[in-house]
Amino acid sequence: MTRSSYLAFGRPDFSTEEIEAVARIMRSGWVGMGPETVTFEKELAAFMAVPEVVSLNSCTSALFLSLLAVGVGPGDEVITPSLTWCATANAALYLGATPVFCDIDEETLCVGLDSVLKAVTPRTKAVVPVHYGGFAFDVRTLRALLPAHVAIVEDAAHALGGRYSDGTPVGSSGNLTCFSFYANKNLSTGEGGAIAVAAPATAERLRSLRQNGMPSNAWMRFTDPKIRGAGHIVELGYKANYIDLLAAIGRVQLKRQPEFAQRRLDIAREYARKLPSLPAQRGLLDDAHARHLYVVKLPSGPGSVPREDVLREMRARNFGAAVHYTPLHSMPFYHQQRPSLPVTDKVADAILTLPISASMSVADASDAADALRESARL
Repeated sequence: MTRSSYLAFGRPDFSTEEIEAVARIMRSGWVGMGPETVTFEKELAAFMAVPEVVSLNSCTSALFLSLLAVGVGPGDEVITPSLTWCATANAALYLGATPVFCDIDEETLCVGLDSVLKAVTPRTKAVVPVHYGGFAFDVRTLRALLPAHVAIVEDAAHALGGRYSDGTPVGSSGNLTCFSFYANKNLSTGEGGAIAVAAPATAERLRSLRQNGMPSNAWMRFTDPKIRGAGHIVELGYKANYIDLLAAIGRVQLKRQPEFAQRRLDIAREYARKLPSLPAQRGLLDDAHARHLYVVKLPSGPGSVPREDVLREMRARNFGAAVHYTPLHSMPFYHQQRPSLPVTDKVADAILTLPISASMSVADASDAADALRESARL
């Protein structure tokens, strides 16, 4: 099976409503952070069932500011999985802390609870579990077992719309929880991110940190007569704010989440139907899974096709299969640690991400499954 045009592994679905929303903001003359961003944050908070949401320019900034807010600094250790995007670990490095890699569970591809607990030392300041692919890791059990001084910051870049095992939305655990609105995410505004926050005082500080350490944003300074001048700096901050131009897209995308979720479920069901012999990440057909990724494990051993050859042939057939991810502990930059991560090492050369997005059709998924069966000689 070969397509005439390329099917990306994750592509945003934008309608005329998103385009009209952008035009509305452009006509208003105010495209930076302002009332649209504030409204988007409130709507996100309601969607996640949390008191506060702080929007940012990326999930990387969300992770960085969250670790800063829980007190991570030089000499501290932050436990993260190795099977993740580099930002999860780099957020700790930005603060002078050391990322300590833990192993994963083979079925969920999320952090392994025992591996996390074994990695805790007196220097451990935080754990950053990743809700890999959209599967919600059990953060409540982790919280009950961790020392009280160790914070949990959730990397939920894949998990908007997902639910914990008790049915509550990802983000509502009480931990600082970080989301991504990158181009291929379930809710896409091209770039951007957000933090779900339980404590209003923490949200207020994060809003200051994202805006150069000022207690007010540009819209407030220009429109509130009680605020004069550029405002004063209350602490060292950063330039990491979100903008109304993107928030307008996000508000439409948020309304469309039920539509997107159903499409992703239909695609996952088609993959499961056509690839019954391939092990996939646990929970992909459950309501709680956000299905940002559809990850399968290819056969290994004599007679099997190497994963890199499968990937190369899939792309030659115009199917955007991908790998999520090359483990960080295998990269030269992170060679200062050589941890024993047997499960991560085991799955590293076997996992493959099939195309899944709300912009796809079930027929696209059927074709991708056929292409994989041919490429992997299944």
